[in-house]
Amino acid sequence: MSRARDRLSAIAVRNASKPGFYHDGGGLYLQVSRFGTKSWILRYTIDKKTRDMGLGPLADWTLAEARERAKKYRQLIDDKRDPIEQRQAEQKAQSDERENRKTFEQCATACHDDKLTLWKNEKHKAQWISTLTSYAFPIVGSANVASVGKKEVAKILEPIWLTKQETANRLLQRIRVVLGWASAHDYYPGYDLKMWDELPNLLPGRPKKKESHHSSCPYIEAGALMEKLRQSKVSDTLKLCFEFTVLTAARSGEARGAFKSEVNFDTKMWIIPDNRMKMDKAHSVPLSDRAIEVLKLAYKLAPESTLVFPNLNSDQALSDQAFTKVVLRENLNVTYTAHGFRSTFRTWAGEQTKYPREVCEHALAHNIMDSVEAAYARTTFVEQRRHLMQDWANYLKETVISPA
Repeated sequence: MSRARDRLSAIAVRNASKPGFYHDGGGLYLQVSRFGTKSWILRYTIDKKTRDMGLGPLADWTLAEARERAKKYRQLIDDKRDPIEQRQAEQKAQSDERENRKTFEQCATACHDDKLTLWKNEKHKAQWISTLTSYAFPIVGSANVASVGKKEVAKILEPIWLTKQETANRLLQRIRVVLGWASAHDYYPGYDLKMWDELPNLLPGRPKKKESHHSSCPYIEAGALMEKLRQSKVSDTLKLCFEFTVLTAARSGEARGAFKSEVNFDTKMWIIPDNRMKMDKAHSVPLSDRAIEVLKLAYKLAPESTLVFPNLNSDQALSDQAFTKVVLRENLNVTYTAHGFRSTFRTWAGEQTKYPREVCEHALAHNIMDSVEAAYARTTFVEQRRHLMQDWANYLKETVISPA
């Protein structure tokens, strides 16, 4: 043992009673106050200035522990870093962290309050926070929002991921909004958007529905059926949404969930983002003149909604049953399905037009190419599809009177 350090023994430390400093070596001192209390001091010189740094009372730190602490701080001194200033910086950082620390529930509540003015529907306002209260708060409500990562989100979603899929999807979207809000307010400095891409790997796979052929309307009847719908007692929003679905040959969910932000009247285009498409790839839909008219009528019905065709009572998207049960079964008295009208369009395009197969398939957002073909195909046939969709709208208008 070097006599330059470790000069004191445990017995000497225990027996020291005279007020003063007892040097252990390497700048570490045992200080005995005039009241008999004992504490550790590290005396060092940096930039020609000698400073005393308190290392805590003997009651909390043994001789061996004090030596370890002194060694750690001497390493800073060797690197020309003042340990007192380093400790002060660490304490400030910890204080700032405590000040900025918010729980998930605090952030969710504040986020909800911030967005209240954006929502006009009272039921939706209540449901937004209620979903989080029921499913998220019991698991992460009291946790630091900055600690809520993909594993925590998966734990929230997993119990209802398969059994309540629509609720789970809404819950996922609301959790994401809260975490984004927390990041924007500097309560979640390490927020990583990649977690949303990785999250599905932590959740059970949802079984794909068995494919079945959807009952489709013969294209020769489609125009008359659209006119019958316009004359029916179905709500105006539902009429417009169904007609828009047929005019664009879109999947019903894509049309029912359409946002106004997706529509560009200047270019006469409807751009459906990838997260709303079956193939996870954004899809552009050229809009016919009649489709534009339908959109403008829908906007007038719900000018304050972000959705194009909202349920006017809830400001939520129309349900699939609204199409199948209300429109087709109860009012039009047919067994066709909404999805079947995509087949109606495709059959018409194949039998009544000379548009290339690729153009017709692109209109349906079908992926018809293998990876090699896709590498060379850079076009989505927008202009050709624009003519195709206008021809389809014209056909529906011209065949309003069904042939005898």
